[in-house]
Amino acid sequence: MNKNMTPKLYIVPTPIGNLEDMTFRAITVLKSVDLILAEDTRNSIHLLRHFQIDKPLRSYHAHNEHSTVEQIVEMIGSNRSVALISDAGTPAISDPGFLLVRECLKNNVAVETLPGATAFVPALVNSGLPCDTFVFYGFLPQKKGRHTKLLSLKEETRTMIFYESPFRLVKLLEEFKEYLSGDRQVSVSRELSKLYEENARGTVDELIAHFKAKTVKGEIVVVLAGKED
Repeated sequence: MNKNMTPKLYIVPTPIGNLEDMTFRAITVLKSVDLILAEDTRNSIHLLRHFQIDKPLRSYHAHNEHSTVEQIVEMIGSNRSVALISDAGTPAISDPGFLLVRECLKNNVAVETLPGATAFVPALVNSGLPCDTFVFYGFLPQKKGRHTKLLSLKEETRTMIFYESPFRLVKLLEEFKEYLSGDRQVSVSRELSKLYEENARGTVDELIAHFKAKTVKGEIVVVLAGKED
């Protein structure tokens, strides 16, 4: 164990696009832990090299988290410090991390979560829709359960936040029109913090037309107005 680090699990957010959003504290922790768990080591190695972080790196992703979580908890329990990062943003927010945090807490292993980048907060604030109360849905189910979930949105009065692939954005907006209304206010943010950031706002109908007329690229956050009381 690094003598400066308490043996625990550190949840470390990483930039969603602009590397200047990396915090000083995140860099310090990653330079100090014994091991870094990364969603995709091929992506993370570029970030770590940029900030001159040279630490052992191991894959931790949706396909191996169930089989490795107990081993990682035992490792931390054996007096080692471990940091978890995702490809972008805060781990466990539509990314692996929840299972590891839960298992650590079940085994009385300390967890420390650093504040930092996550995509839905700037998208929500940029939307101009109410921020005092909202619900985060992440990615909707692609097949089983999607119809039921979309039906349940009809009575939701809070602002709703979704993640979506650029290839399925128009489909999602068309489903909002079908299940809710083409007049419902919506905001779509893409490429947040990057050079070609876009925040498009208007009705569902207006944004369907907007995005049908262009090639959509980048990570997508959709913020949808709730049902009016």
